[in-house]
Amino acid sequence: MKVAVLSSGGKDSSAAIWWAQCKGWDIEYLVTVIVTGGDSMMFQVPGTHIVERQAELSDIAWVRVDTTGEEHSEISDLEKELSKIKIDGIVSGALRSDYQKNRLERMCERLGIKSFTPLWHQSAKSHLYGLIENGFRVMISGVSCEGMSEKWLGHTFTQESYFELLELSKKYRFNIDGEGGEYETLVTSGPHMKGEVKVVYDTHWDGVRGHLVLR
Repeated sequence: MKVAVLSSGGKDSSAAIWWAQCKGWDIEYLVTVIVTGGDSMMFQVPGTHIVERQAELSDIAWVRVDTTGEEHSEISDLEKELSKIKIDGIVSGALRSDYQKNRLERMCERLGIKSFTPLWHQSAKSHLYGLIENGFRVMISGVSCEGMSEKWLGHTFTQESYFELLELSKKYRFNIDGEGGEYETLVTSGPHMKGEVKVVYDTHWDGVRGHLVLR
């Protein structure tokens, strides 16, 4: 099976890469949608250019797809680029977004390839904790929910901080895995990579939410 993995550089797509590797599939490409318009309903925005470095450490070719992030064009921009490469399917880290999963499946039908979503409806608690246990270094690159302060920006999860976040998620009623957009992540190393991505960043915080400006 020759596949491309849709990767934002975060924890979910990194888990999808590892899953495909464990299946013994040939991962031909990491495909990253770079949103130039500032927002997207489908794809992560901050820090996605770092996937190029992750791809190098994984010995996988990187495909960059630029889009303004507008709803009517972002999936067609991705489809156009995928039509240029020869693969049997795509793997994505979709967890619970029917909107995302359905749009990807319809796109794959048009392209005549398969769509795989191995994390679909995985337990929020076990998903994040399992990544930490298996050696993924998951850094928080963006925060946008009540209960998560500036101190979380740039933080790399440990087992201890996982349980701290779990208590906050109960108190402030947000998703522990960030699936509701509460936070964004960047994976700097893991079992799917040979080495670690070194990141340099500035922190932007407006008093309520913030993100890392990665260099």
